[in-house]
Amino acid sequence: MAGLSKNIPLPTEITLHQSSKVLEVSFADGKTFKLPCEFLRVYSPSAEVRGHGPGQETLQTGKKEVGILAVEPVGQYAVQFKFSDGHDTGIYSWDLLYEYGQNQDRMWQDYLKRLQEAGASRDA
Repeated sequence: MAGLSKNIPLPTEITLHQSSKVLEVSFADGKTFKLPCEFLRVYSPSAEVRGHGPGQETLQTGKKEVGILAVEPVGQYAVQFKFSDGHDTGIYSWDLLYEYGQNQDRMWQDYLKRLQEAGASRDA
């Protein structure tokens, strides 16, 4: 597992909003990102989702209603989520969460495009 980048600030607060299904992460540089549970689930860093190399990703479908049941710390560098669909193997480093926050709009549009191309849906 890669360590922390020196230029990525550490999180100062992580709040799970169960009703809106959003994880809010604030970082030491003052940036706060609101990451929907669905977004975090479809971009899970697990081998199940990412595969074991480029081009081996598995498109996640039907995750619109997925929530996070628990947030578990992993050492001092990451968190692991227990999703309501049973998925719990991805480890989200602080670097990854920051990167997701910075690139969320582009990544989400890319996901929606891939869903459309596959004729798939966000609905379960």
